[in-house]
Amino acid sequence: MIRLADLCYRHRWVVIGIWAIVFVTIVTFARTYPAEYRADYQTPDAEATKAFDLLDARFSSLKGDSINIVFFSDAGATTPAAKNTIEALLEKLATFPHVASVVSPFAPQGANQIAKTVKTAYAVVNLDRTIDKLANLDADYQKKFLDLVHPGTRNGLQIEVSTFVASKALGAETIALVFAAFILLIAFGSVLAMGLPIFTALFGLGIGAGLGAMLSRVFGTPDWAATVATMIGIGVGVDYALFIVTRYRDGLVKGLLPRTAVITAMATAGRAVLFAGVIVIVSLLGMVTMRLGYMNGMLCMSVVAVAAMLAASLTLLPAILGFIGYNIDRFRIPFVGAGHNNGTRSFWYRWSRIVQRRPWMSLCAGTLIMLVITAPISWLRFGFPDDGNNPETETSRRAYDLMTAGFGPGFNGPLLMVVDTQGAGNIQRTLVQLFTKLQQLENVAFVLPPIFNPAGDTAIINVYPASKPQSKQTVKLVNTLRQDIVPEIIAGTGIKVLVGGFTAISIDHADYILGRLPLFIATVVLLSFVLLIVVFRSPLVAFKAGIMNLLSIAAAYGVMSYAVNGTWLGQLLNIPETPVPAFVPMIMFAILFGLSMDYEVFLLSSIREQYIRTGDNSLAVADGLTATARVITAAAAIMVFVFGVFIFDPNVFIKQIGLGLASAILIDATVIRIVLVPATMELLGKANWWMPRWLNRILPEIKGAAAIEAELAALLAKESTNA
Repeated sequence: MIRLADLCYRHRWVVIGIWAIVFVTIVTFARTYPAEYRADYQTPDAEATKAFDLLDARFSSLKGDSINIVFFSDAGATTPAAKNTIEALLEKLATFPHVASVVSPFAPQGANQIAKTVKTAYAVVNLDRTIDKLANLDADYQKKFLDLVHPGTRNGLQIEVSTFVASKALGAETIALVFAAFILLIAFGSVLAMGLPIFTALFGLGIGAGLGAMLSRVFGTPDWAATVATMIGIGVGVDYALFIVTRYRDGLVKGLLPRTAVITAMATAGRAVLFAGVIVIVSLLGMVTMRLGYMNGMLCMSVVAVAAMLAASLTLLPAILGFIGYNIDRFRIPFVGAGHNNGTRSFWYRWSRIVQRRPWMSLCAGTLIMLVITAPISWLRFGFPDDGNNPETETSRRAYDLMTAGFGPGFNGPLLMVVDTQGAGNIQRTLVQLFTKLQQLENVAFVLPPIFNPAGDTAIINVYPASKPQSKQTVKLVNTLRQDIVPEIIAGTGIKVLVGGFTAISIDHADYILGRLPLFIATVVLLSFVLLIVVFRSPLVAFKAGIMNLLSIAAAYGVMSYAVNGTWLGQLLNIPETPVPAFVPMIMFAILFGLSMDYEVFLLSSIREQYIRTGDNSLAVADGLTATARVITAAAAIMVFVFGVFIFDPNVFIKQIGLGLASAILIDATVIRIVLVPATMELLGKANWWMPRWLNRILPEIKGAAAIEAELAALLAKESTNA
């Protein structure tokens, strides 16, 4: 790190020039070849996936997605005026690109598409491919479709469209950067010092986003992946630069020359940033163990974003500091950013002593708080949110509500039973038994008769539950069909029946992720544990860091679970009552374990430096907390605001992730870092730094603070002699 920092400082024009060229090249290329978003949420080897594959192979007319156009009129959707309007619209839709067929409510096969009240009706528009693939062919396909339908009310007829969400997320990254700039201004009190982390983050964000867009053309990437990557990128980019700039300013205050201050900052804070960034990347890469195709693109985007921010912090930032020199505190804001810690007079030093005097009380109080926050995790329910969770301003939400009122909530997510009759006997008799049994089930509102493919070897049966797609009753119905009803009826017939559809996909997806989650968590924790032992030369410190991070993540799950269960918190943040997609806790774990470890690395690095100098554990904890608490608090505040902004994203997945991440960082920077960490380190005493000799011999050696200072002094002395 010393040689790299010195190289970037001395050749700062070259470094900045290279970064500028790379930035312009990647951004230009990304604009020429924009991101392609597509995602396959099918679960490997799951029953719903097998149903989809069989449907894809034998029902060519059903390969694409379908969209419901919902009509409502108080006078009735079947009046001559309404019927003329509906039929005119459907004629236009039939000729719209990539529309394979349109099933009108007035056609014989659409007889069940008119409600008993006749006030509501719907048409089914079958596409020749999935909506994700259409978006790649034509980025404006959704807009053009909605422009043709023109959702809303005209001539007494309300027309709405399912599936599509018309609104887009606001510029959350811009809002996040504004919040970050405000907090940095308070922390530094200088416009120039505030601007450095923001400038570095913008460079890293542009390059990371551009590279992520390129990778999305290679790997399957969901449309929300870019938002998640942006969240992570802004957070780590601003934080990493903040830690380095803070250490640089401390060096200048101590009388160091700018070059020496840059090299010292990079050798200490820069090294901590490097290890923190590596742990974040390791945490993200742990998602590879899940073997989910749609995660590859999200994983690539996020890793590239972190790597770009890390590279900018370790090379671009020291080059820029070379130009700024002593001017780092120019353009100061009066009465803001009052400098550095005041040793034993500082609040954080006094606080650490309060905790150290009553470590057991602090440990018990902190643990109790964590248990209370974590308790709602038992309410966590997994599943995919449906259109009923969209804002009421969306046409998809209005279509959902009209369908619910006119036909029942189950019509928004029918179960699709795919029947493979190839080589089977007694087909008609078995299908009649199955159809009859389905109609008799308590939670089934309506069943369509079997429809065969042209070859006559496969049939589909649409089952409409009486409950909404994400309800517990619908989940129970799927399990009953799979485990009891279907096996009993098809036994010995040679017929195979697969239960698919929205709810079935959600159940299979959750079961798959929850089954592999322990392996994923164990992999990430183990790799991080090894890295921390290498850095801090202490198994206990590494173990404690892992436990603390797991606590903060569990607390984040508790907050998220509380919000999505219809409580006051969800209402306050406009988060609807909804199940949580199983991939959300997985993504949160990957992100949070790495980010929480950032603060652990920065805090423990400072404590270890003090311990190596003094050999006094209590003093090292107090001094380490004093030296880092201010900057960690500022960094955490930035993270909380960055993630918190995304709570207001219209996508309910992003809302959940934003709330969980913001909660975890807030808890981590308060209860964990300023209560539990100093309390446990005080109780463990010198055992914190115990290291078995055999383990110390086999692990690679990382230079300590004394070695770094000696190397830095040798470098400067050598250059002074040569001069």
